[in-house]
Amino acid sequence: MTAVCAVILAAGEGRRLRPLTEHLPKALCPVGNVALLDRAMTRVATLGLTGPADLAVNACYLAEQVVAHVGDRAHLSVEPGDPFGTAGGVALLKDWIDGRGVLVGNADAYLAPTDTTDMSDLTELLDGWDGTTVRMLGVPGPPKEFGSHRFAGFSLLPWDFVARLEAVPSDLVRTTWRPAEREGRLEVVEYRGTYLDTGTPRDYLRANLHAVHHRNLIAQDAVVTGPVDQAVIGRGAVVAGQVTRGVVWPGAEVRAGEVLCDAVRVGRELTVAAD
Repeated sequence: MTAVCAVILAAGEGRRLRPLTEHLPKALCPVGNVALLDRAMTRVATLGLTGPADLAVNACYLAEQVVAHVGDRAHLSVEPGDPFGTAGGVALLKDWIDGRGVLVGNADAYLAPTDTTDMSDLTELLDGWDGTTVRMLGVPGPPKEFGSHRFAGFSLLPWDFVARLEAVPSDLVRTTWRPAEREGRLEVVEYRGTYLDTGTPRDYLRANLHAVHHRNLIAQDAVVTGPVDQAVIGRGAVVAGQVTRGVVWPGAEVRAGEVLCDAVRVGRELTVAAD
């Protein structure tokens, strides 16, 4: 089998998720009390892609938080200035990729297999791959971006496509996926589970509620004295008010008399509606 490494893209600013991303980079926003980046790293680890030799993470916006969070678990690529985009970020890692195929994943992609105990749901992307085609994980549209599917967060790139990339701000759609499609070298592998792009507050909340099966998830050291229903309560949070279909970030507070519904609470004051 062709040698493969993995790159998790975590450099983006997450503008659509503001003001949440004024506090954390999008990749570190928690879903089901687990950072999105950790979910992606766990997923590729099931394929044996782990550690600085086989897994890289890029960072730019609030990079120091991503670097501290990853530590020595992966090779780190800190982009200068503004983010280089999905293609530019991979191009900056060409020396590290060094002739291998590369599985590229978006940290903000929420994936949940039909069998929630099975995290090896990317296996089909690699099965039987000969290193010559671009493979893309897809779910049935709309929008129908590639045939009858839309992109679902992960793609597998052969080295010859990676070698073409330039270390300038650019995206994989124009530099890789569409050229591969024109050359007859694009394969869409259908994902049979749930995929959500967590880029908006609405979909971020949807991902959280899906991750906990629309039940409650309360961190062990959280203090909850108010009524909660379909709530994700983070570590160190204090909830004396009511939370319905809501996410309370670690260390945040919902005071007595407050009602948090279809929203995300950060700190003591910030409430982000998810409508």
